[in-house]
Amino acid sequence: MIGTLEAQDIIEANTKALAACMLPLEQCSGRVLASDIYAGTDFPAFPQAAMDGYAFCFGNWRKGAKLNVVAAVAAGDAPLPVEGSRVAVRIFTGAALPAGVDTVVIQEKVHREGDYIMINDEEIVAGSNVRRPGSEIRAGSLALHAGTQLSPAALGFLAGIGIAEVSVIPAPRVRIIITGNELCAPGEPLAYGQVFESNSIALCAALRQMQIEDVQVFKVADDPEKLQSVLSLALGDADMVLLTGGVSVGDYDFVLQAAASCGIQTRFHKIRQKPGKPLFFGTRQQQLIFGLPGNPASVLTCFYIYVKKALHLLGGMAPPVSQSAALAEDYHKKGNLSHFLKARYDGNSVYILPAQESYRMQSFAIANCLAELAGEEETVKKGRLIRIHPIA
Repeated sequence: MIGTLEAQDIIEANTKALAACMLPLEQCSGRVLASDIYAGTDFPAFPQAAMDGYAFCFGNWRKGAKLNVVAAVAAGDAPLPVEGSRVAVRIFTGAALPAGVDTVVIQEKVHREGDYIMINDEEIVAGSNVRRPGSEIRAGSLALHAGTQLSPAALGFLAGIGIAEVSVIPAPRVRIIITGNELCAPGEPLAYGQVFESNSIALCAALRQMQIEDVQVFKVADDPEKLQSVLSLALGDADMVLLTGGVSVGDYDFVLQAAASCGIQTRFHKIRQKPGKPLFFGTRQQQLIFGLPGNPASVLTCFYIYVKKALHLLGGMAPPVSQSAALAEDYHKKGNLSHFLKARYDGNSVYILPAQESYRMQSFAIANCLAELAGEEETVKKGRLIRIHPIA
């Protein structure tokens, strides 16, 4: 067995970001830019009203003078130039200022009678309430640098400066293989000796939280030939394959055998931790293969601690970050394995939840982190700073 940090290092050493591809912005949420993006034009491209009001030439206006409203301009209009020294234009937010005017007074600061207005704004200056060309970004300027993860705001910014598609690191393609003769689909009659299959539901939900949508699930009985056939099929177009169950050394554990038959190189098998000790990690060229234990809590624990890191690296993102938190109460554990415990963090202290057994999910359902206790310590005192791994 290896330690948890060594396992993390092995995963990182064997994981490379996927090749970049061009995608439309609609498909880029959460993805990472593979190249710098530059603005093709000034934005705004023209002087733009920032408020509903009246546009006029500040240099031609004198306090107390009336201005004649000679036109109206809405957003999207291509206005004609304005001529005259004491004229104004009714204008609306986002509209282009006509040539001949340079300032907007908001409508609340105007008294209007017929086609004439009187400005009652003691603080107005030249250029008030006008968005200048290039005030957002200048043509040729760097808009976003390579390595930026595209948030909704980033995508909106790029769309707003006319970018339709970008080069990004794509989301990994993940294939899930669920093994076990004892598994029954939720909603189906449960025979004696069977359990409901939940790992595919949990894993698919965790992947969707990471905005990974290209996911396929295969289910196979505990049969070495069938498992090898399904694994070979799953590897056909996958960046990552996740297997659940069959990864230990029992008479019905065939994952290692199937992996070897498919040309997968074992990078490690078994970690000094609880739960999830039998975890398997292998590679085939650039493909990553994880053999997860079968118990539901073990599956999700290994996903959040190891698989999620690999998915981030495949997608060109920084690995998830753990943090320190004070233990709310003394905790006693058995043995010298590192423990990942279902817990809740309230912003100050971390509380270890009950029902830590690897088959029990009730406490996992309300956990917002995994608390990590080092292998050599059997008693961890209240107030001790420990590592926690957010899972929300």
